[in-house]
Amino acid sequence: MKFSEMPYERIDMEDAKQKMQDIIKEFANCGSGEEQFEVHKKYYALTGHIDSMITISHIRHDIDTKDEFYDKEQAYYDKETPAYYQLLVDYSKLLFESPYRDYLEEKIGKVAFKNMELAMKANDEKLIPLKQEENELTTRYMKLIASAEIPFDGEIQNVSLLRKYLTSNDRNVRRDAYKALSDYFLTVTDEIDDIYDKLVKNRTAQARLLGYENFVELGYYRMQRNCYDKTMVENFRKQIKEHFVPFVQKLNEQRRERLGLEKLSYIDEDSYFVNGNPAPIGTPEQILLAGKEMYGQLSEETKEFFDFMSDNELFDVLGRKTKRAGGYMTYIPDFKSPFIFANFNGTSGDVDVITHECGHAFQGFVTRNDEIVEHNDIGMETAEIHSMSMEYFTEKYMEMFFGDRADDYRKMHLEDGCAFIPYGCMVDEFQHIVYENPDMTPKERKQVWKELEQVYKPHLDYEGDPFFGEGGFWQKQHHIFDLPFYYIDYCLATICALQFKIKMDKSYGKAWEDYLKLCKLSAKDFYTNMLPAVGLKSPFEDGTVQWIVENIVETLKHF
Repeated sequence: MKFSEMPYERIDMEDAKQKMQDIIKEFANCGSGEEQFEVHKKYYALTGHIDSMITISHIRHDIDTKDEFYDKEQAYYDKETPAYYQLLVDYSKLLFESPYRDYLEEKIGKVAFKNMELAMKANDEKLIPLKQEENELTTRYMKLIASAEIPFDGEIQNVSLLRKYLTSNDRNVRRDAYKALSDYFLTVTDEIDDIYDKLVKNRTAQARLLGYENFVELGYYRMQRNCYDKTMVENFRKQIKEHFVPFVQKLNEQRRERLGLEKLSYIDEDSYFVNGNPAPIGTPEQILLAGKEMYGQLSEETKEFFDFMSDNELFDVLGRKTKRAGGYMTYIPDFKSPFIFANFNGTSGDVDVITHECGHAFQGFVTRNDEIVEHNDIGMETAEIHSMSMEYFTEKYMEMFFGDRADDYRKMHLEDGCAFIPYGCMVDEFQHIVYENPDMTPKERKQVWKELEQVYKPHLDYEGDPFFGEGGFWQKQHHIFDLPFYYIDYCLATICALQFKIKMDKSYGKAWEDYLKLCKLSAKDFYTNMLPAVGLKSPFEDGTVQWIVENIVETLKHF
């Protein structure tokens, strides 16, 4: 069904809670594992429909944040869903403690039961008022950024639409665009500080209500870290500081020479060529058509996937002034349909949507008929491998999008992917410091960010900019607000995607076979078990990061 034709009806959350309570009672009265699994199928049907309606509402709200109807729907779900989600935890506790657990574990997998254990550690009925407030705060931040009105180039831009000017080949345009962005954030930085201060204190209060010292432990449970902990993450960041930061510094020096500059400035952070970054050829509609042709050639599975997405209009990718910033893929269970949301802005990032978000959507598509819903309860560190690796698998088709600048795109994409890793680790370490020290003032948090930039991005020169130069950059990173501790997943996944890049340069067919296997494995096994099963080294293993750097250095020599 086309997305525009998908029916939406507000979920009566009182009715939903009653139905969930009925399922809980029925499950508790079962006399065998087989009976409990049949009740569990009713749970799939109920929660799948509720998730579908909430997801459709969420997408339509993001498409136009000033749509009064869906704005009210968003506010309704922000308030009403925490109590419903608590019932899901209550149900999972019954499942977890079932006398027929061996049978159920055989049906839905060990990973699912570990995730239930983490969910029980992360949730309690007494958190509901705090979770309602947390939802309201994150929505407030998202609406603030989405409603940005930035005068530039004779028009009113938002943060997403300003992007093409921030990467212009004209350095003066870049400088003016960054000033416009900085000026905007200066007008809202105090409000963002207030939102984040309340979020930190809210999440800390949730953690302490559950008996944890601070939010870090709770944050890891919420992110379903089911096979690694903060010590392993800290060791990974240590390897990045030792091996990737110096490597990226060399890439930056090469980029400085390529741009013909005496010194790199923050306005050059996303600029790779003196004649400008390669931009996609054609209109957004033509980019989507090129995507259809590309996926038609890549494999039978990707052809079927993209035809389904196109035929059912499961994309909303045009940038608009009242649209939420950023991009994502989500899934609508009732229609077994992935959906891709983005903001095309005339830069190479438009093509990244067709590769990155389609990587997520492709994985959801190939596993959509698995009746065991828990098999798709994927950790983000795994989900981002699907998306980031697809970016590399599609590189051989880049002439379709960039013409004679396809090689420039490939070089930029690889360098940019490498440069991202230190930044992503910085976002993660920042959050650890913030939540381990929840009483820091907004000014102290900005100072922490400034100090981390000197460690992870020592080349940065903000030229005294009053917003960015004072440790404000993190305020435009929405994950810090609505998805705490998510960002390291991009770094872990990039390390795995780079391994697929190295593998495909040797044997594209074998690399694709392993990638497809990983997609189909979904969440049937733990992340640390799945990596070796598809021939990948764990990012946590000492030596992996150094090995990646050595191999990518060789790959870059071919450009």
